[in-house]
Amino acid sequence: MTAEDTNALIDTSKPHPARVYDWLLGGKDNYLVDQELGEKLPPEARANAGRNRAFMHRAAAWLADNGVRQFLDIGTGIPTAPNLHQVVQGIAPSCRVVYADNDPIVLRHAEALLVSSPEGATDYVQADVREPETILDHARGLLDFNQPIALSLIALMHFITDEEDPYGLTRTLVNALPSGSYLVLSHGTTDEHPDLADSVTDTYKKGQVPLRMRRRAEVERFFEGLELVEPGLVTATHWYKDSPAPKPELSGFYVAVARVP
Repeated sequence: MTAEDTNALIDTSKPHPARVYDWLLGGKDNYLVDQELGEKLPPEARANAGRNRAFMHRAAAWLADNGVRQFLDIGTGIPTAPNLHQVVQGIAPSCRVVYADNDPIVLRHAEALLVSSPEGATDYVQADVREPETILDHARGLLDFNQPIALSLIALMHFITDEEDPYGLTRTLVNALPSGSYLVLSHGTTDEHPDLADSVTDTYKKGQVPLRMRRRAEVERFFEGLELVEPGLVTATHWYKDSPAPKPELSGFYVAVARVP
């Protein structure tokens, strides 16, 4: 698909979570409508986006350090270096990574996601987490589902409403993974910013972006039947393993890594 084709698919009449997140991270691949929504969010939103991405880097590095060589990243977002494949292939060049996102602007930048190490491989599929079987069918073309896979759902499931069954969608994906695989998930919350709960939700609602922030117990449900890796389900700056401890700060995300038994 050409750049012209993807440009034709991009809806600039309303914000998209991937492009708003890009703006929050200081990226340039967003439109005025995304910037306007981002500017209405509390100032903490930008710092929380950075803390969330730093968690992704730490978790991916830990998994690669501990022998995981396959990654399925859904809700990839617009490429912001270092991308997941750059982190894991920097540790183990043979890692294979499949990315998935539903925003055509990510497809336009997919070439950056496909620059793999010679020993490894990367792939991209334009697909929505609400269609998990489509993603799994594509991923089977590159990943070996008889070997452990790390499923990455970063800053994604809070955009899935209760009516869309976020737990069922996650379970479908996890159930396709073999024993020894991992779920890496971060989820938006206002538990540590209760005074901002209404303003954040209202801002996204006015931008026609569904948002369902969840409390700790609700996020914990995503990991039912899995083995949480220490330190368990914590806020973003409290998850680390072999790396130096991040500065402990309030966070807008719960995060965890869990093993599939």
